[in-house]
Amino acid sequence: MITFERQQSILRMLSHKPGIKTSEMAELLGVSRGTIRNDLLALEKEQKLVRVHGGARLIGNGLETGAGEEAENVEGKRRIARWAAELVEDGDAILLDAGTTVRQMIPFLRDKRDLTVVTNGLETARQVKQQTNHAVIVLGGVLLDSGQATGGLLDSEVLQQLNIHTAFLSGSGFATETRITERTLEEAELKKRIVARSLQTAILMDSSKLGRAGRFPFASVEDVTHFITDGGVTADFIQQMRAATVTLMVCGENTYRSYTVSDGQPQYTLGFANQSEELPFAVDVRRGLERAVADLKNIDLVMADNKLSGEEALRVADNLIARNVDLAIEYQIDHTVGGLIMDKFQQAGIPVIAVDIPMVGATFFGIDNYRAGYVAGVAMGRWLRDTWDAAVDKVLVLEEPRAGTMPAARIQGQLDGLQEVLGELPGDKLLFLDSGNQRSISKARVSEALAALPDGRRIAVLSFNTDAAMGALQAARSLDREEDVVIVGQGADRLLLDEIREPNSRVIGSTTYMPERYGAQLIDLALQILRREAVPPAVYTEHVFIDHENIDLYYPARE
Repeated sequence: MITFERQQSILRMLSHKPGIKTSEMAELLGVSRGTIRNDLLALEKEQKLVRVHGGARLIGNGLETGAGEEAENVEGKRRIARWAAELVEDGDAILLDAGTTVRQMIPFLRDKRDLTVVTNGLETARQVKQQTNHAVIVLGGVLLDSGQATGGLLDSEVLQQLNIHTAFLSGSGFATETRITERTLEEAELKKRIVARSLQTAILMDSSKLGRAGRFPFASVEDVTHFITDGGVTADFIQQMRAATVTLMVCGENTYRSYTVSDGQPQYTLGFANQSEELPFAVDVRRGLERAVADLKNIDLVMADNKLSGEEALRVADNLIARNVDLAIEYQIDHTVGGLIMDKFQQAGIPVIAVDIPMVGATFFGIDNYRAGYVAGVAMGRWLRDTWDAAVDKVLVLEEPRAGTMPAARIQGQLDGLQEVLGELPGDKLLFLDSGNQRSISKARVSEALAALPDGRRIAVLSFNTDAAMGALQAARSLDREEDVVIVGQGADRLLLDEIREPNSRVIGSTTYMPERYGAQLIDLALQILRREAVPPAVYTEHVFIDHENIDLYYPARE
């Protein structure tokens, strides 16, 4: 559950059960009380609630439903908006219209960087400014009767000066013969200009509006690149989108499916069960898959979130089987349910690729864990030798027992590489901690360890992944012990790369697996399997140890 979804859950709890305690909310949502307190503080700043002793009380109903928006449609609109936001890249100039579905995108843009948001919606502009740090440009024009938006052509000169990468537009209805429509002439005229000035146009529209003719058309289906809707679409509509060369994204409650354009080659449906949509590394893997599929045009993707849960992974497997996928790509953390998942797919006759965590019966795709860990361990040993004269008070080993034996080799590789440089370390120098594969858990465990080592001034940290490494760094900072630690990571997602780039960072480096390249390799492997070509039982990705000296060679700094 991402931050916005958790905060909306908090608001619903307060609405249904006024007086609910912070501790109870934490237990129900499976997070720490500190996380809930931070959420309450953020919601108070947004004037959704007032904090009181032990909890909070709502201001109004607190929930973001938008003016005139029916509460029962909020979740569906939020799902559409969530996946629409995935089309946005750092540095983009985007346009958001005044529609309530488009407005739901705003919380999902918080973690994007350096966006320029153009809008004709007054409430949209206010919320973008309130909830994000992005630049906002409001289009002028005639104030519409709703008082929420501008329309007409008075600001057409401003539009001519903007390079809009993607315009996200809603509409009052869509029918083949009448095109995508709006309620007023002013809105339609403005949106015609927006479509003409945008590199991409994405239509966000719930299925209840499909087939409904409106009065004022502003675009035909051939004018748009993406159509994002909910699961109520018909088979005829899907074929219509295919014929129009539009990427159709259908957002269900637990999955979303991307329909692409067939170019005459065999059409396949691939299922991708992602490890977690809250982990940047896993998100980069999923985005790489989407890019690879978009280039091929002969594959549909059904995507779901395993949420770092074996139980959820089993439910997702059932959903993918029900959707008749031709092949499943499983990225899940709990090795104890791997056999159960594989049994489900084998009974259905569906081949499986297992990403990073092996499953018996699946083709393995991922890192050579031992070698990836080994190069990080050697780098740590050399740093300790050259900087601390090979002296170390304690080595904290942040592992993840749920992941099984193969990722455990990543930890063993780090220990072997470290001891190759420093010599064998006595057992009392090593402290193994369960990182939980989450930054918050890693931070809590490392904070406890540092508190138990008040005199430790030379503490090395070996990490299972980026979240473990960043949690350790946050723990050291919160205790004002940053200079006491030195950290190496595994995975090197965007957040850790930014940290490594900082001068004098205590994260001296990380093995990178280049998750942004996983997608093309996974699709190539999947197609080989579907064509019944011989493939090896394990396909390894490349890795390299990134540090302050070579980071720009592999990941050039943004201008």
